[in-house]
Amino acid sequence: MNTITYLADRIFTGNEMLHHHAIVIKDDLIIDIIDAGKIDSESTIINYSNALIVPAFIDLQLYGAHNRLLSAYPDAVSVKAIYDYSKAGGCAQCMPTVATNTYEVIFKCIDAIKEYWNAGGQGILGLHAEGPWINIAKRGAHNMEWIFSPTVQQAKKLLEYGKDVIKIMTLAPEICSDEIIDLVHSYNIVVSAGHTNASYNEATQSFNKIKTATHLYNAMSALQHREPGMVGAVLDHPSVYCSIVPDGYHVSFAAIRIAKKIMNKRLFAITDAVTETHEGFYQHTKEDDKYTANGILSGSALTMNKCVKNFVEHCNIEIEEALRMCSLYPSKVVNKDNELGLIAKNRKANFVVLNDAFDVIETIIK
Repeated sequence: MNTITYLADRIFTGNEMLHHHAIVIKDDLIIDIIDAGKIDSESTIINYSNALIVPAFIDLQLYGAHNRLLSAYPDAVSVKAIYDYSKAGGCAQCMPTVATNTYEVIFKCIDAIKEYWNAGGQGILGLHAEGPWINIAKRGAHNMEWIFSPTVQQAKKLLEYGKDVIKIMTLAPEICSDEIIDLVHSYNIVVSAGHTNASYNEATQSFNKIKTATHLYNAMSALQHREPGMVGAVLDHPSVYCSIVPDGYHVSFAAIRIAKKIMNKRLFAITDAVTETHEGFYQHTKEDDKYTANGILSGSALTMNKCVKNFVEHCNIEIEEALRMCSLYPSKVVNKDNELGLIAKNRKANFVVLNDAFDVIETIIK
């Protein structure tokens, strides 16, 4: 039997933590998870000893890597750089993101994803279009000149060009009509509420159609005692998911702890990672462990394994739950939890090996 067996002190399947177990794979599929004492001696054994094997991570929002911001260099080389950066941080899948820009640039980013796929590139779920249909009042580092409220015709132009490539759209629900939101959904795109100044009532109403929100606390109407805003609506809702950037700059670790206690399984991690660039409008400059553009906080220097580390060490989140926030829950947001986010029989062998400091030893993707 031509199998490969991966052995480690601990294996977290996404559901439970197993000690002294092994993952058996054949033809890139997991065929069993067994006690270490039952390993077939004829199998090729890869022993990671004291390490922890966990489901590979999924990053649904990052903009560039290795000095190649996607919007500045919209080509397959940039997509590959983003994937390589993500894989080094433990990701099997990621979603390159383009912030508010002209349709011309967004179209080039769509073409870049297609080019990467056509060349056989792996690990890219699609494109996340963050804007341009957002609220100017909550634009953050986004360019005001490119922000607008679309007509159906304007929306169709982007959606048709991005068909089967755009997988998430961040938009402000108070800027887009129900007709626009329904139209986006008709292209099998996940709609995420973000860069929004919606009131609590507007936000709550929008959650009848929108099931996800973008980077909790950042670029959204705040929780106030007389107007709970988008933040309050997200926290108060029973089922809407929301991403968060756990670098300690975008959001304080105390605020993450509070949100986690309220939201439980609805909160998930994104890196929101950018890269140093001196081209185009978004010229990101690294300052400590964060980036700014035009003097405004514009992105993180996170990797997904660092997200796990920060959740555990700074937010008092149990390791199992921190791992789910970086794998299983993002898979649910993009309706991929039937194939990603778990280590289980008959699934592809996509997992990451971590040491006790949460450094990536190896990312295994089949």
